[in-house]
Amino acid sequence: MQSVNPATGETFATYDEHTTEQVQAAIAAAHTAYGEYRRTTFEQRSAWMNAAADVLERRAGELALLATQEMGKTLEAARQEVLKCAVACRYYAEHAGAFLASEPVQTEADEAFVTHQPLGVVLAVMPWNFPYWQAFRFIAPTLMAGNTGLLKHASNVPGCALAIEDVLREAGFPAGVFTTLLIGSRDVEAVLKDPRVTAVSLTGSEGAGRAVSATAGGELKPAVMELGGSDPFIVMPSADIELAAKTAVTARTINNGQSCIAAKRFIVHADVYDAFTDAFVAGLEALKVGNPELEDTDVGPLATPQIREDIHKQVQDAVSKGARVRTGGQLPQGPGNYYPVTALDGLTPDMDVWLEETFGPVALIFRVQSLDEAVELANTTTFGLGSSAWTNDTAERERFIADLEAGSVFINSMVASDPRLPFGGVKNSGFGRELGRHGILQFVNIKTVSIGAPDGAHRSKTE
Repeated sequence: MQSVNPATGETFATYDEHTTEQVQAAIAAAHTAYGEYRRTTFEQRSAWMNAAADVLERRAGELALLATQEMGKTLEAARQEVLKCAVACRYYAEHAGAFLASEPVQTEADEAFVTHQPLGVVLAVMPWNFPYWQAFRFIAPTLMAGNTGLLKHASNVPGCALAIEDVLREAGFPAGVFTTLLIGSRDVEAVLKDPRVTAVSLTGSEGAGRAVSATAGGELKPAVMELGGSDPFIVMPSADIELAAKTAVTARTINNGQSCIAAKRFIVHADVYDAFTDAFVAGLEALKVGNPELEDTDVGPLATPQIREDIHKQVQDAVSKGARVRTGGQLPQGPGNYYPVTALDGLTPDMDVWLEETFGPVALIFRVQSLDEAVELANTTTFGLGSSAWTNDTAERERFIADLEAGSVFINSMVASDPRLPFGGVKNSGFGRELGRHGILQFVNIKTVSIGAPDGAHRSKTE
């Protein structure tokens, strides 16, 4: 595996993939560690998890630079990502015990309750775009629940993958509790089919989700899938247009536009279309695309040459079929996987971008005449991850909450993941939830316990 700087094309580190024997040893170590780790207390796990947060905060600069060099996000964005991981660690260190506390239930039995117990070794298959955050939003709840973890990270961020394991080792987690596997996608199936591996969590493309969830289903193992998105960003006449346009710039270009929950389709009511679009395009044009290690850079390079090729192909297809380029759209000269921040309008259903996800800094702007049309267009996609709606009308707000087909609806703000809130999607954006109490419950055995009276009799229903 190679670490290739997307800003220069330079290969700056090479790593040997793990052999079959090394993978088997890692699975065995995780399985063995689980036998002891599952019996540790929440207090012990919390101490290790808080220590992990300390390590992340102390090493934020070093870790951020590694992410920037491996996948191209700006240095400040990478630093904020590392610090967000620390927040997630502290959140679950504080709340996991309450989330997983036994729940008493009144029945005819002498005593009945629901308890939450860990499942075992859980495999995480994670993407490159948020190399730390995607992993830690799995790690914090999964390890606090008493499971052990294996990480198969994206092949272009092996340095980040090993750094995550190192952070947890430095925090004091017992050996085998968390291990990074340097393996390719072709090896995931064999790991997941191993009887010692009990469940899987994947964040990635729709294709990867279909393949991994099919294997998990065949093995009857629990799975959480967080897949792609084509999030709508709806602007109605009652909205604060200036604020909506300013937020839209950030929402489209977060992580150089390479985010599942980035706003991608800007659906704007005709009454405010010109005002919003002019302000939005002006904001996009003001962004500086360049070296992600420089402080004044707003948008860095795309992670790989293939991603740049794919996004440009989508833009060219739309333009060839009549779309108007409001800004950007041309491949720059020189080294690096740079792509200009681009905005298109005049879009029609025969264009690839009408249904496909655009995973790069390309904004699609649509004009609608009514609330009904806005909702219909927003839902005209196979995806259903996040959604953002801008309105100060109470009835419109309630309509968006009720009718937008998405795992989350953010009113008058951009979509963002938060350790306190469940995160996930519907339709082809996947199933299951990460984060919040719902996230930690994904990989536990929700066990019913019913205890009869000593004499074998049950209490009456009125007792």
